[in-house]
Amino acid sequence: MDNDNLLKTDERIDQLYSQDVQIIQNPHCFAFSLDAVLLADFVRPNKKRQAKIVDLCAGNGAIGLFLHNKLGGHFTEVELQKPIANMAERTIKLNHLEERYDVLNMDIKDVYNKIPKDSADIVLCNPPYFPNNEHSQKNPNRALAIARHEITTNLTMVVEKMSGLLKMNGRGYLVHRPDRLAEILTELTSHRLAPKRIRFIHPKPDREANIVLIEVIKDGGNGGIRIVPPLVVNQSNGEYGAEVQQLLYGDKK
Repeated sequence: MDNDNLLKTDERIDQLYSQDVQIIQNPHCFAFSLDAVLLADFVRPNKKRQAKIVDLCAGNGAIGLFLHNKLGGHFTEVELQKPIANMAERTIKLNHLEERYDVLNMDIKDVYNKIPKDSADIVLCNPPYFPNNEHSQKNPNRALAIARHEITTNLTMVVEKMSGLLKMNGRGYLVHRPDRLAEILTELTSHRLAPKRIRFIHPKPDREANIVLIEVIKDGGNGGIRIVPPLVVNQSNGEYGAEVQQLLYGDKK
């Protein structure tokens, strides 16, 4: 099947040159952001062929696909919204990775119906960041609102399912907002997930962090949290910094 036949109305193919991956995107439905690239980069390499990786709130599958070289084993992408799950399925075909990836179009609250508890080596999640309350300014486009606000899931549910899916000593990776860090750490520790590594992402050198990356170990020991050097996305002149350039373009640019 040629690429044109893989695309539907308003869709395009974007490429992450550094990982030689093409991703089907639809700005009216779902498009990955830099957050996905940053989380994939934060994940530790693991080449075990039997590794089982689960990506919750997977969207179009971008994070998992960005890791196809870094991680061995099999990926399961879990996405609630059917059109977006379908984009993930077609993106997997576009990259000829059908043998290593599958997509579950389902609510993560029901994930144990398809994936056994205590079975995953790695669980990834780029969840909705913003609480769903009467004061929230939500996008009128429901697909985008669900991706950004806790309408169909929330932090507690995400952490509960991450912990439930992971084997003992399995690793979880989460990207979120620093202004919710106290709440996030409380949820993680109360669900047997020990935070082990944290990285803050700053939009510019003189700006506060607006993204936080967290690595956890299920049933890991207390203490030993590493706050690794921060990443600054843009230089003062507005251009991407060297590290982000490398993450996006590799040696192409």
